[in-house]
Amino acid sequence: MSATLVLRRAAAVSSSARRGLALRSIHSTPPYRAPATSNTKEEIDPQLDGYPQLPFVSRQNLTPHGWDDPLMRRNFGDTLHEEEEVLSMWGPDEPPLPPSTALGHFLIAVSGFVGFGFLVRYVLLQEHPAIRREYPYGGLVTELGGLDENKARVAPENET
Repeated sequence: MSATLVLRRAAAVSSSARRGLALRSIHSTPPYRAPATSNTKEEIDPQLDGYPQLPFVSRQNLTPHGWDDPLMRRNFGDTLHEEEEVLSMWGPDEPPLPPSTALGHFLIAVSGFVGFGFLVRYVLLQEHPAIRREYPYGGLVTELGGLDENKARVAPENET
């Protein structure tokens, strides 16, 4: 063993003793929350052909200290999970809150934006300061070439 490795292990042991923690080896696997177990017996995957079935726990949930490779949160020589690409540190993040709560927060935000839009449109905008211009003879349709596309708003005939 090199002198730096021995000094690193000695420093780790002395720091854990100072903090009142139980002494443990640097190479021991850090504790993690065990996945929920059920009463049903888990079927052995025939495609694994004797490869160990490891618990489905993301590396993001493990403690960041005490690993040989702290970036990936694993020790050298550890057996990889069959779905390591999903459970590694570079896999998809687990949501910090349940989807139903996230949907509720999203709906609150959308209703806030929609409510602000209605507030601006119907409460804060002023009415026109003058009456809109009205054109005679059905909005000057014949004077503008007779096209219905040029037709302005038609005033009801019962108004005088």
